[in-house]
Amino acid sequence: MARVCAISKRGALFGNRRSRSMRATRRKWNVNLQKTRIMVDGKPVRVRISARELRSLKAQESKV
Repeated sequence: MARVCAISKRGALFGNRRSRSMRATRRKWNVNLQKTRIMVDGKPVRVRISARELRSLKAQESKV
């Protein structure tokens, strides 16, 4: 199973790790995925959502 958000399709980011001498080696930043249940068509569905997306959903839920 890939580390991808079910809603935003956000995946890992890649870049360079920099030592003190500024040598570059490749590294990866994974997405902060959380397993949670959300309502889809009136039924609870378990999905893996990024923490940022979860915050957005909770903010929309509180406004309604």
